[in-house]
Amino acid sequence: MSRERPRRSTLPPAQENIEKLEKVVSEGNFYGAQQMYKSVSARYIAAERYAEALDILQSGACVQLQNGQVTCGAELASLFVEALVKGKYACDDETLDRVRKIYKKFPQMSIPEHLGDDDDVQQLSEALAAAKTRVECCSSFLKAALKWSSQFGPHRAGSPELHSMLAEYIYSESPEVDMAKVSLHFVRGNNPKKFASTLVNFMGKCYPGEDDLAIARGILMYLSSGNLRDANNLLDEIKQQLESKQQDLPKSDLMQFIGYLLQVLQRDALPLFNMLKASYRPSIDRDPAFHEFLDLTAERFYGVQRRNPLQGMFGDIFKMMGGE
Repeated sequence: MSRERPRRSTLPPAQENIEKLEKVVSEGNFYGAQQMYKSVSARYIAAERYAEALDILQSGACVQLQNGQVTCGAELASLFVEALVKGKYACDDETLDRVRKIYKKFPQMSIPEHLGDDDDVQQLSEALAAAKTRVECCSSFLKAALKWSSQFGPHRAGSPELHSMLAEYIYSESPEVDMAKVSLHFVRGNNPKKFASTLVNFMGKCYPGEDDLAIARGILMYLSSGNLRDANNLLDEIKQQLESKQQDLPKSDLMQFIGYLLQVLQRDALPLFNMLKASYRPSIDRDPAFHEFLDLTAERFYGVQRRNPLQGMFGDIFKMMGGE
């Protein structure tokens, strides 16, 4: 006898499965629960009961993550996003809140700072490996969510809130922070104040000479996307936060250039813009990406066309930044 496709009515309410699966997890059978979450949710998706599939996957992701099962939780979190796509769910506040609830379950753990005997070295090695796994898993989930949000939401580059989440997690959990990547997501995000506090925190632990580069990079990323308001807000917020800590903004030719640049861009002054770039070329040369950012800025503010706008080693970054 051939098997018929299960009818919708043969599937029980999702809550019944959620309670059963949570019990399996509470008994410590994480792998068994994982396979059940995947197979049960697949049945609801096949029956086009997407809302119930989402409930099961969200519950599974959260319960696995809060039990420290990062890989399992991240897999279910990614399946949750796949279900959003299959069900063609709009990227609205309610659905973003569900993504946020999963994100907040990803563990945040400090890495030991001091080394001692061999046991400490082993502990540090394990902590670094665990941190790398957390970042990779959370990033995979949020990048999938960003792709969904760009397809079913109003922002072509993805939800600003999701970009902010990703920036915060990469910065807080990465053993070796890539500030260019962190800054890119903050610039695509919606929280310049948090971006400022992250940069101030980075200034306290970076190598000498990296602090002004990090600040300038963030400001130039905003400007290259045409966002003069948040570029100014970022610098003002950094100054305020440093002042509250009785600290000063880095004093360098690069920071002087940034200060002048923000003033010049408030007027129609392309010749002055070009003179400023020529005068501070040695400072701009400290990071090859700065020339690309400034070319984009000239295009955004003065209509200057670039010869090869999306070529070179930074092309992928500018494809993302040029999305809107």
